[in-house]
Amino acid sequence: MMTIRPLQPSDRAAWEPLWQGYQRFYETVIPPETTDLTWSRFNEPTEDMHALGAFDDTGHLVGIVHAIFHRSTWLAKWTCYLQDLYVDDSQRGLGTGAALIEAVADLARENGAGRLYWMTHETNATARKLYDRIASRSGFIQYRKPL
Repeated sequence: MMTIRPLQPSDRAAWEPLWQGYQRFYETVIPPETTDLTWSRFNEPTEDMHALGAFDDTGHLVGIVHAIFHRSTWLAKWTCYLQDLYVDDSQRGLGTGAALIEAVADLARENGAGRLYWMTHETNATARKLYDRIASRSGFIQYRKPL
């Protein structure tokens, strides 16, 4: 039995190890002050950023997903970007990732979004198998320019 719900301020201690695991997976380090800012945004009602967590039947946080709502020049409705998805190694292959994505889809529908999208690294073969099963690839390639 798994429960997915919005993360609360009291979930910070359980969220942070998964957030760190996500960063290790992508071989990046996000400064602590940025992590603090991000967490505060999740808990600010005026922000369009959301954090959901998957909890196992013992109440242990085993997966996280972060979503951001924004406007689009292509749609009249809001767009929802699923920015981060991470599932504890012990839960991989059990449907936790798919359940978290579906929870974001529900959140997007509830907030009047017309599209949900996300990206992953081309080498993330395990996640891509899931994504190819539950969504369609847009064909777009992301570029970044340092500022």
